[in-house]
Amino acid sequence: MKKLKIAMLVLTSVSVLGLFSMTTLGVEAANKKSSENKDATIPEHISIGGTDVSGMTKEDAEAIVKDYVKKYNDVELTFRVASKTISADCKTVGLRAKNSDVVDRALSYGKDGNIISRYKAQADMKNGKKKDFALSLTADIPTVEAYLNQHKGELVEEAVDNTVKLVEGEFEYVEGTPGETIMVGKSAVAIADFLSTDWNGKDATIDLYTEKDVPRGTKEELSTIKDVLASFNTNFGTAVDGRTKNINVAANFLNGKVVYPGEVVSVAKTIGPTTAENGYFPAGSYENGTTVETYGGGVCQVSSTLYNAVIRAELEVVERSAHSMIVGYVEPSMDAAIADGAKDFQFKNNQKTPIYIEAYTSGGNLYFNIYGKETRDPNRKVEFVSEVTSQTDPEKEFVPVGDQPIGYVETTTKPHIGYTARLWKITYQNGAEVERKVFNNSKYSPSKEVISVGIATGSPEGQAAVLAAIESQNPDAIMAAVGTWTDAAIADRAAQAAAQAQAQSQKPADKPATEQQKPEAPTGGTATGEGAVAQPQ
Repeated sequence: MKKLKIAMLVLTSVSVLGLFSMTTLGVEAANKKSSENKDATIPEHISIGGTDVSGMTKEDAEAIVKDYVKKYNDVELTFRVASKTISADCKTVGLRAKNSDVVDRALSYGKDGNIISRYKAQADMKNGKKKDFALSLTADIPTVEAYLNQHKGELVEEAVDNTVKLVEGEFEYVEGTPGETIMVGKSAVAIADFLSTDWNGKDATIDLYTEKDVPRGTKEELSTIKDVLASFNTNFGTAVDGRTKNINVAANFLNGKVVYPGEVVSVAKTIGPTTAENGYFPAGSYENGTTVETYGGGVCQVSSTLYNAVIRAELEVVERSAHSMIVGYVEPSMDAAIADGAKDFQFKNNQKTPIYIEAYTSGGNLYFNIYGKETRDPNRKVEFVSEVTSQTDPEKEFVPVGDQPIGYVETTTKPHIGYTARLWKITYQNGAEVERKVFNNSKYSPSKEVISVGIATGSPEGQAAVLAAIESQNPDAIMAAVGTWTDAAIADRAAQAAAQAQAQSQKPADKPATEQQKPEAPTGGTATGEGAVAQPQ
C-alpha cells in the first residue's frame, strides 16, 4: 500500500511537471510568434487591394490599407427619407476596412492552414504567381448611429409627447402630436452593408428605415400628477451677473419637464451645451483646483438643488459626482456637479406614473418642486444628514509679481479647505428612526492660498533679498524682507545715513591729549578750586 502511494505521488508529480512544461512551451511559442510577426515581412508577389506589399512589414502594410480607405473619404453619401435628404462624406460615417485582418493574412500566407494549402501557397510564390488580398470597405456602425441621431430632426418630425403644464397651481393637459422617427440602428446596419456589398466607390443615395412615432402619455396617466413628492431650494444672491443669468437659463430648460416611468434624465444634456449660442454667460467655475471664468458657470447649483429634491422624492440616482472643491450653497455630500462631457447628474423615474419638474427663481433663491402620485406611507419620513469625516487645511504659496512694487502683498487665489464627507439617509416611521444608511461618500480637494508678492524696485539688492525670502516660502522671512526693502524703507535709511554724515561733519575736532594745557592762574590771585573766582587786575 505504501509503495502504491509513492508510485501515485511520482506519477502525479510527473504529470504536473509535464503540464507545466507544455504550458511554458506554449507561452514561449506564442511570444516567439508575436515577436516574429512584428519583425516579419510579407512574402514576394503579394498585394493588398491591388497594391504590391511584397517585403513590407506589418506597420508599412497597414499604412497602405489606411491610404486605400483614405481615397474614398471625400465621396459623398446622401441619406433619404421621402423627399428629404442629408449628406455626409465617407470619413464622417467612419469608413474603414471590413476585413481588418487582411495584413495579418498577407503576412502569414504560406505559413498557416493545413499542409496542402501551405504547400500550394509556397509553390505559387516560388513560381512567381501573384496573390492579391481584396479589401472590403464598410462604415463604423456606432459612428453612423451618432450621425443619424444628431441629424434626424432634418429628415423627420418626431412625435410631440402629451404633457401637462402648471397654471396657477393647477395642472392642465396638453395634447401632443404624432410623428415619424428614424430606425437608427436598422438604418446604420443598412448603410454599412451597402458600402461593403453594393457600393461602386462613387457618390450614392441610401434610403433610411422609418416608423410611426406615437406620443407618450395618456390623459388618464398624466392626470396622476398632482402631489408634491419633494421640494428643495438654495440661495444664490440677488446680484444680477453672469452666474445669476446662467442659473435662470438652466432652470428654464428643466422647468415643465415630464419624466415618464423608467425614463432617465441627463441634466447635462437637458440644460446643455453651456455655450453662448445656448444662452449662457461667462462666470466662475472650478477647473483643475482653481476658479476660472467659463460659459455656464453656476449651473452646478441648478443640478445640486435638483439632486436634493430628487433624493427626497426617492427617485433613483443613476449618476452623481461631487465637486472637486467644496461649494457653499449646499452642505458637503449634498452637491451634484456637472461639466460638459465630463460630469453629469442623471436620475431615473422609478415610479409607475409620470413625474413633473417645476423650477423657478425668486428673490435670489432657486426652487425645485417634484410632482407625481404619492404612494408612500404618510407616517414614513426620510431625512438626509451631512457628516464631515475629515478636514485638510490648505497650504499657502507665495509667488513673485514683477509688475507690482515691493510692499504689495495680496491674496490672489482664495483657499479651499479639503474635506471628506458622507451623506446619511435616515428613515423614520411614526416619528421613530427605523433605518440609517450611508447614501453617498464625497471627497473635496484642498486648494492652496496663492499670495502675490511685489518685487519691482530700483534696488537690485532689495529685489534679490525679497526673491530669496519668497523662495524659502517662510511667511515671517518674506514679511521681514518686504518691510526692509520697500522704497519708503530704503529712502528712510538713506535719509538717516545722510543726517548722521552731516552731524559728523559739523562736530569740532578734539585736540590730542599731549597738546592740552591747564589754564594759568590770573596775576594777583590764586586758584583755590572749582569755586575760585578770578580777581580783577
